[in-house]
Amino acid sequence: MISPHDPTGTVLYEDLLDYSPFPKSVRLARYRMARLLWEWGYGHLVDDAELLVSELLTNAITHGRVPGRLVRVHLTVGKEVLRLAVSDAHGEAWPHVRGPGDDSPGGLGLVLVQEVAVRWGVRERQVGKTVWCELDVRRERPSVTGRRGRCSSGR
Repeated sequence: MISPHDPTGTVLYEDLLDYSPFPKSVRLARYRMARLLWEWGYGHLVDDAELLVSELLTNAITHGRVPGRLVRVHLTVGKEVLRLAVSDAHGEAWPHVRGPGDDSPGGLGLVLVQEVAVRWGVRERQVGKTVWCELDVRRERPSVTGRRGRCSSGR
């Protein structure tokens, strides 16, 4: 079962890849996710999914990096839910949404995740943690194409 909110638990598509914990991995993960979602017929979710993978992976690289360990991006699409999960090996550093009045620089990534995703959360692992978020795949497709109109790879 990919989500407690997907009662069928059917996994239609799945992708799992480990990345080196460096900023260039964020771009690579975005491109991969965009290409896969277009190929799988979920192009209407590409813009939001790219934003979410960028924020979660950047947080994992910035706050969850452990020398010698990779970060994992796991994309799962079910009948109702697209779930994106990013895992890192640093279990002590749990993410939190900034509160109102917090004027420190940066730290708005989870505010964006909270606004774009229908659900998000953190799950403890034996080593580290997984931060996940979900999009509703059944939402209406826009009548016009997204910002780019095609995936970053030119399709």
